[in-house]
Amino acid sequence: MSARDDVLQLKARMGESIVGQERMIERLLLGLLADGHLLVEGLPGLAKTRAIKSLARHLDAKLSRIQFTPDLLPADITGSEIYYSEGGKGEFRFQQGPLFANLVLADEVNRSPAKVQAALLEAMEERQVTVGGTTHALPPLFLVMATQNPIEQEGTYPLPEAQMDRFLMHLSVGYPEAGAEAQIVRLARSEEAAAKARGAAGEGEARLAQESIFAARAEIHALQVSEAVEQYIVALVQATREPAAIDAELAQWIQVGVSPRGSIGLDKVARAYAWLQARDYVVPEDVQAVVHEVFRHRLILSYEAHAAHITADAVIDRLLQKVAVA
Repeated sequence: MSARDDVLQLKARMGESIVGQERMIERLLLGLLADGHLLVEGLPGLAKTRAIKSLARHLDAKLSRIQFTPDLLPADITGSEIYYSEGGKGEFRFQQGPLFANLVLADEVNRSPAKVQAALLEAMEERQVTVGGTTHALPPLFLVMATQNPIEQEGTYPLPEAQMDRFLMHLSVGYPEAGAEAQIVRLARSEEAAAKARGAAGEGEARLAQESIFAARAEIHALQVSEAVEQYIVALVQATREPAAIDAELAQWIQVGVSPRGSIGLDKVARAYAWLQARDYVVPEDVQAVVHEVFRHRLILSYEAHAAHITADAVIDRLLQKVAVA
């Protein structure tokens, strides 16, 4: 099978255990294919943790889960040097932390202090950890999915906007449709019945090799992006920085526009999305399909926008209306 067939099969297998969150599954795979990290925001119980666990179950990848708490220390996630004494001789050895995994679930990342958040974001950006003057490389396949609870603010440390820019995409997860709720209940019931049988049989599922993901990334990198699509991406980004040039209301709503990371991220995710659609070139519709996740956390809205209950998604919708396709 081709790399695309492998990834589509992986998507289908994940969909068997996650009902009503098809968009989140697709965006999680886009982050994996685009070699970026995801910030997922949603209420409890919306299959955020289940999604990355399902990805790890069907992909040949090590998963680690970090529950962020106010008393967490940077060394708790990066690892530290431990003193060992053997045969009368002592030495320090580096003990890897949970960051040394292929898939890292940073659960409730806004519950930890700034030092821990900074350690995580530095590892995300540099793909390495430095402890005791020694640099330790993280695995080649490395994805962080950080989650936030949008309704609880007490005892939290919100991520600064400049640090949120390190995430490739920001996913907003909502409740599933009413029709999917009954399927979720039936799925949970059947999994409970099958769990003991699977454990007793010791059955192992076939897992997709990491080489398939690297092959997919190589194909995505080779995708053609026309000058017209590049100009469209740049026009969208520029419109967030100089909104008064295209719309008076946008100028009132946007305080700070999208950074150059937004341009790079939109190009990468649009190429990954086009590849999933079985195309070897990018069209403006691919850009429009993923722009909300790429821009959502990079826009800083004004006080007027917050007072009028204008969301980042509403601002992006207006951008798409006002910025013409090249």
